[in-house]
Amino acid sequence: MRCYLHAYLLCTVLTFFSLLYVYSQLASTLEDRGRWAGRTAGRSSHDAGHALRKRPGLSGLRSPEGTQSSEKSSSATNQPKDERSHLAVVACGPRLEETLTMLKSAVLFSNKPLHFYIFAEDELHGSFRKALEMWPVTIQAKFTFSIYPIMFPEENASEWKKLFKPCASQRLFLPLLLKQVDSLLYVDTDILFLRPVEDIWGLLSQFNGSQLAAMAPEHEEPRIGWYNRFARHPYYGKTGVNSGVMLMNMTRIRQKFFKNDMTAVALQWEEILMPLLQKYKLNITWGDQDLLNIIFHHNPESLYMFPCQWNYRPDHCIYGSNCQQAEEEGVFILHGNRGVYHNDKQPAFRAVYEAIKQHSFGEDMEVSLLQPLEAALQRTAHTYCGRSSHLFTRRLKESIRSV
Repeated sequence: MRCYLHAYLLCTVLTFFSLLYVYSQLASTLEDRGRWAGRTAGRSSHDAGHALRKRPGLSGLRSPEGTQSSEKSSSATNQPKDERSHLAVVACGPRLEETLTMLKSAVLFSNKPLHFYIFAEDELHGSFRKALEMWPVTIQAKFTFSIYPIMFPEENASEWKKLFKPCASQRLFLPLLLKQVDSLLYVDTDILFLRPVEDIWGLLSQFNGSQLAAMAPEHEEPRIGWYNRFARHPYYGKTGVNSGVMLMNMTRIRQKFFKNDMTAVALQWEEILMPLLQKYKLNITWGDQDLLNIIFHHNPESLYMFPCQWNYRPDHCIYGSNCQQAEEEGVFILHGNRGVYHNDKQPAFRAVYEAIKQHSFGEDMEVSLLQPLEAALQRTAHTYCGRSSHLFTRRLKESIRSV
């Protein structure tokens, strides 16, 4: 009996100190809005840049100074109306080619102008700039871009960077870094647009007064869902959400006070992230996506759910088709997670990636992109996703013919 009592007391003490640590982190966050680690990118890849501003919270954090950019005007406010879709991506490690293919798909099928916010490791900046500036002038006329360094709060910067895949958690800090941007579409590097970007951008107009972000469910079929079977933390809805495609009204995110399970006091975005990481870092598997699930679990009224056809992954066809909206209307955005663009596990996904990557700007897209793709997809019919591959080209055909 005495052993059980000692074990109980020890468990109680450990729990107390664990909670004390989390609340100390929370108190620190509330008292000091934090510093940021990283440097701004200079005009030259050899420029050392400038230190980032401190206290990005209440005083505001403007766009990092000295950013490499192809902007034609000094300020977006000089224009009466910004008709561009604003697209952000984070690229670290060997993701250059994959990211450029994603950006290429965005440019190919969109009819309205785009602006790209590219957050990348310093050694990739020159390659991104050189590649984008080598695209034909007629294509460059459709987009502008800015290149930023990877930036995390100075405290625990290394912890944020290695939270999941390298730099993936950068997406959590975009509302704090891009203060001048009202709304933003964040996508992973392994995204391919099969429909114009402005179509998903248009979903912003469907937000109600409380919604500030939009994502797709992680799964449509609970029997194969990950969160509802394995998660050790709160998650959104019945099966959680996937953050590979995330549409954000960043003005609302910056203004919102979020309910949470750490304190009765609602916290703003810059205040909630570090305490959440400290509380759940031993229980999360998918890094920043898990933190987003926790946040929207406690604030479900703030999330707009778009259908799975806007974030179609191998999980939607690997065991048979389980995305009803794609069955009815086709796939709008293809998400090749788990590296399927670069291995033989899902040849249908890889065929789409290779078709877009190999297409040359200026050539007839029906002849040089669609027809080779359809032929390649026919050779994938031995896989479940291959049998659903007609869903990949249904909307793509319309997009090609509308450009």
